[in-house]
Amino acid sequence: MTVTDRSTPDATRDATTGLLACRGLRKAYAGRTVLDGLDLDVAEHEVVALIGASGSGKSTLLRCLNLLDDIDDGTIHLDGEHITDPRIDPDLVRRRIGIVFQSYNLFPHLSVLDNITLAPRRVYRRGRTEAETQARELLDRVGLADHATSYPDRLSGGQQQRVAIVRALVNSPRLMLLDEVTSALDPELVGEVLNLVRELKSDGMTMVLATHEMGFAREVADRVCFLDGGRVIEQGPPSRVLGEPTQARTRQFLRRIIEAGRL
Repeated sequence: MTVTDRSTPDATRDATTGLLACRGLRKAYAGRTVLDGLDLDVAEHEVVALIGASGSGKSTLLRCLNLLDDIDDGTIHLDGEHITDPRIDPDLVRRRIGIVFQSYNLFPHLSVLDNITLAPRRVYRRGRTEAETQARELLDRVGLADHATSYPDRLSGGQQQRVAIVRALVNSPRLMLLDEVTSALDPELVGEVLNLVRELKSDGMTMVLATHEMGFAREVADRVCFLDGGRVIEQGPPSRVLGEPTQARTRQFLRRIIEAGRL
């Protein structure tokens, strides 16, 4: 997909390669450092899995990438554009970055179709017919065409999460961010969401996903990054990072995962 930049001055552009580039990201909450000089590069069509203990910075990183949280220091470039430049319109940036959280965040008083088309119609001023046509096409693709007029409380957790993913896809994002999208699901519903993520990967979608599903990270990710203390301390192919980690902290984390029966 070709993205036309209508919002930013040339000074915000950089020779950074790859789709996404983060340099020296720092973020603190109430004096507690969550991201501590984190660097990350993501190539177009690459799937990067973020693993690490709770509090290691995975969710905070995703929120900063989508400009939901301001960084305290560092830079983020998307397609070579410095999106953390204060002159950037964050709403225009978010059109190119879809994000899905572990909680579905669907509006209970709106139908599935209205949940999906709300932002395209209200924020991006698309016509109802155009927005609903695209939404129905995506719902059909994920096997939910018959639920377009249903309300969220009539759907299973897996169905609600698929609707949330469709809502993030409706603007044809350049980058998808997935934050523990299966953690709130019953075990028997996890598979249907993971199957959708596999389909997105096969379509070439660039994704950064935080997950505790190590088997899924091994299967779907091109690269696994282990975060600890707000930094990426080890990264590489899933087979190496999950099978033969080089860092002692990574080995310690994976031992605990194995002991919990999650690898």
